[in-house]
Amino acid sequence: MRTHYPRTAHLPWSPGATADDVRAGGTSALAGREVVVTEKLDGENTTLYADGLHARSLDSGHHPSRAWVKGLQGRIGARIPAGWRVCGENLYARHSLAYEELDSWFYGFSVWDGDHCLDWDRTLRFLGRLGVPAPRVLWRGIHDERALRRLRIDTARQEGYVVRTTAGFDRADFGRYVAKWVRGGHVRTDTHWMYAPVVPNGLGPAAPLWAVRSGSAPDPAGLLAALGTAQPADAVAERADAVADAERADAVVERAVAEVTARLDGAGRTGEARLTGVLAAALHREPRAALGARLAAGPLGMRTARRVADLVGLYPAVRRPFPEEERRAGLVRMAAAADLGVLHALAAGLPATAAELECAEWSALCAEEAGLLGPDPLGGLRNGLREALAGLDPDAADRCWAEAREAFGRGSLATAEEAVAATWRWRDGSAYPRLVQLCGPSGSGKSSHARSLPGVDAYIALDDLREARGSRADQRANPEVLREGLERLDRALAAGGTVVWDATSLTEQQRGLAGAVARRRDALVTRVVALVREAELVRRNAVRPHPVPEAVLAAQLRRFSPPYPGQAHRTRYIGASGAIEDTTGSLRDADEGDDV
Repeated sequence: MRTHYPRTAHLPWSPGATADDVRAGGTSALAGREVVVTEKLDGENTTLYADGLHARSLDSGHHPSRAWVKGLQGRIGARIPAGWRVCGENLYARHSLAYEELDSWFYGFSVWDGDHCLDWDRTLRFLGRLGVPAPRVLWRGIHDERALRRLRIDTARQEGYVVRTTAGFDRADFGRYVAKWVRGGHVRTDTHWMYAPVVPNGLGPAAPLWAVRSGSAPDPAGLLAALGTAQPADAVAERADAVADAERADAVVERAVAEVTARLDGAGRTGEARLTGVLAAALHREPRAALGARLAAGPLGMRTARRVADLVGLYPAVRRPFPEEERRAGLVRMAAAADLGVLHALAAGLPATAAELECAEWSALCAEEAGLLGPDPLGGLRNGLREALAGLDPDAADRCWAEAREAFGRGSLATAEEAVAATWRWRDGSAYPRLVQLCGPSGSGKSSHARSLPGVDAYIALDDLREARGSRADQRANPEVLREGLERLDRALAAGGTVVWDATSLTEQQRGLAGAVARRRDALVTRVVALVREAELVRRNAVRPHPVPEAVLAAQLRRFSPPYPGQAHRTRYIGASGAIEDTTGSLRDADEGDDV
């Protein structure tokens, strides 16, 4: 059934309200509620369904500006459940405002299941899987009319803003929970846009990324340019054979991306999962640690960047022979780090030997038999445990989730009910200590982050131990320093509380030394991984009070192999800002498949 979008009332202080507009009598219905304020975009209100679309009018006919959004609906319509609709703004044609750097020509602002509008966070997750961006958030918090009135809009570039509750609501309550502010004299053209020549708005550098998310055929060159990794035009090699080599390499990447994309589409991967697989195919020859740090500093953000890099690091593993008795546990562990459907699409789609492809095919068959090839294979286990442990101390809940994952991999349990029963011994968070293990090259900000953590009972830094011996730069006594540090760690964990282990911990072998002590003391282990690009590390090192020699930093970067999710109870990632930008292993992490 087709449903037109309700008229949005103007806030009392909106200067753009005319005599024909609906005005809100006030904002008392929002009192005490969390609201989100998003930019109001200057386009055509459009509603997408599984089997079609319309503009605000249910009988809207053809217009050239609607051709592109019809193509979008054709790509994503199958992912919209029956009875659902996606409401948003078709921005293909320029109206009163000219946009030059849009992420897409369609932005979604609400998702409806029948007469119920989904809550804002669920809306974002659903739109993300469709590959549809949402308008920019300008403010979020408990409703405060004074704060809303203080919002400043660039009226030369922005039409206004929309306020809505973050909670879901029924259509009958739309007028109470949604309102808008529009600039004065908004329509500033003599001819209505529908009767003027269509002038497309401009797309920005992130548009190729959103195109892949929404199901478009990837453009490898455009993707690399969007990430800032494309080769500059003036960097073309002078020798003809070098140019030919580069062209052949580009052709290999294009074929690999096309093959992997076909496999991703066959596996039903959409949104962020499709994008990570396509980018991993395009960038699969790059070193994982450097790739993750570089991508995290760009438009992808830490979460997607880390996933792309982990895919690049992990896909060769499923191409190698693996002990059958350990395969299920290994696949479950991988499922905590990557989407196994995407991972096996990479392993099968990228250039490989016959033996490697045979291993990848066998691994995919085993993963399918174990029920691990879906978008969220551990979701049922996680959701059931989350519901059962609601109200438990977050650290204890995360420990229970980590232990449940391991037991599931061993085959010791299969259901959420069994997981609840099997994790009883870790529910008392005071019964075991906590270890925070830092991982990253010198100057990556991990120590600054850790020293700001609250509730730390012991802080063990190998640099401090070297300094106590005479010089923190003196590496000659490293075996003795390490031994002393591990003894202190053992004593601190035995005493209980939270202990920070501050060392570069560049490789799994290095991390395993402190990890062995943690296992002996039954500690909850949280790894804090710093992913900072090389240029920033070099800059920071030059101004540090105790810089490491350039050769040492270069060697650290060559050796750095970040841990994968699942190798510790939980993992947190920090970027150049020093703030936590991504987490894995927490029972509170948002699931991937709860919206349909």
